[in-house]
Amino acid sequence: MTDLFLKLHPADDVLIARQQLLSGQQLGDVTVRGMVPAGHKIAVRDIAEGQPVLRYNQIIGFASRAIRVGEHIHTHNLNMGPEGGAFARDYAIGADCQAPAPRQEASFMGYRRADGRVATRNYIGILSSVNCSATVARAISDHFRHSGDLDAFKNVDGVIALTHGTGCGMASEGEGMDVLRRTLTGYAVHPNFAGVLVIGLGCEGNQIGAWLRASGLSESVNLRTYNIQNVGGTRAAVAQGIAFVKEILVSANTAQREPCSVSHLKVGLQCGGSDGYSGISANPALGAAVDRLVAHGGTAILSETPEIYGAEHLLTRRASDPAVAHKLIERIHWWEGYTERNGGEMNNNPSPGNKAGGLTTILEKSLGAVAKGGTTNLEAVYEYAELVDKHGFVFMDTPGYDPVSATGQVAGGANLICFTTGRGSAYGCAPSPSLKLSTNTALWEKQGDDMDINCGDIVDGTASIDELGERIFQALIDLASGKPSKSEAHGYGQSEFVPWQLGAVM
Repeated sequence: MTDLFLKLHPADDVLIARQQLLSGQQLGDVTVRGMVPAGHKIAVRDIAEGQPVLRYNQIIGFASRAIRVGEHIHTHNLNMGPEGGAFARDYAIGADCQAPAPRQEASFMGYRRADGRVATRNYIGILSSVNCSATVARAISDHFRHSGDLDAFKNVDGVIALTHGTGCGMASEGEGMDVLRRTLTGYAVHPNFAGVLVIGLGCEGNQIGAWLRASGLSESVNLRTYNIQNVGGTRAAVAQGIAFVKEILVSANTAQREPCSVSHLKVGLQCGGSDGYSGISANPALGAAVDRLVAHGGTAILSETPEIYGAEHLLTRRASDPAVAHKLIERIHWWEGYTERNGGEMNNNPSPGNKAGGLTTILEKSLGAVAKGGTTNLEAVYEYAELVDKHGFVFMDTPGYDPVSATGQVAGGANLICFTTGRGSAYGCAPSPSLKLSTNTALWEKQGDDMDINCGDIVDGTASIDELGERIFQALIDLASGKPSKSEAHGYGQSEFVPWQLGAVM
């Protein structure tokens, strides 16, 4: 690292600018040709058209024309290559598996539920089975936000409405409905809810009775359901929901935080608004925190399958069982077919903001994104919103769109979210609190009200990845113990509930 640039691996074809560079500036033996923004790439050697370009000593794309030493490398001269990024990967299944680190024991202050599960927050949830009941669900939540009825219940974090835009106009059976019901089930039983009310309209495709049967759930003191049409319309439905919440508030308020093992923590790993520094600072620092979490018996859930594309071979090498690796590869192939059927391609991602921040192809973005998963063995691969029942580092198949991805992770049991960003994503994820990590100091200084930790110290040379990993790990323990995150203080979390919608809208 110098004041002007970073070189991440001796074999790399690129340097990473630490500040905006001007034509004629010297980067060691390299003379810059043209202006290069901070976070972007500069060629360290001449590269012929069609040749692979390496960053992290991995292929991030292919030269779409000849590139001279010192040139800016970006979308104008780098693409996915003739195979669209589907070149052969060296999966080397299990080759990088390692013996578990010595087990460590730490604790946080959590809520222990009657069935032994542990919560990091204590909410009451109002879920809609269909978009048509969303207004009623929100009206119930709004009542408790404005009425003062919660003032006497200091151990209840709030009454939140989680609504969505689907539940009807879709096939009553099949993949799309299965995913929606699995998501609702995960939230209905999430330990961060002391009680849940599910509201339907009555005539929707996602019938509440069918959902209960499919999920194996039944109504109880802490899980109630009803339809607007059955109780007499909107006003009656809102009144009945308010009465339910008032009934359950007394028991919910008896919950007390107590010391609980860190092994009860399940952390969903997210990155959004990524930039050229994401894979250098915040993502590997989060990976260092994940290694600590796993050593304490906790669970970390990596997701966003389109954003590991081109880096999946780094995960298969860590698979603890060949079946785990093959399931991951199968999901990658599913996504290739899914995007093709819908007239897209895997390189539809990165977003315009990612590209402005210096990321050129999905291969480059993915190689930085997988660093969030640390270095421990990959223990399992789950489909969207499946219950995560393994400890350690695991993967869940989700889209790359952050609200949809994190919704699946929370449905799977994540009771914390850790979110890295280089461009400044605005995000939260009720009922699971979200910790935001800035990849660069400029973002921290500009948007500090939204960020919890500045990982730009790594790029600035004032802290190591390991030091930031320890800082993040301790911040997760504090967050799990009740310390509010910046996104919680802003009220993020309810609008970010977005189940993955699959299949035709009819």
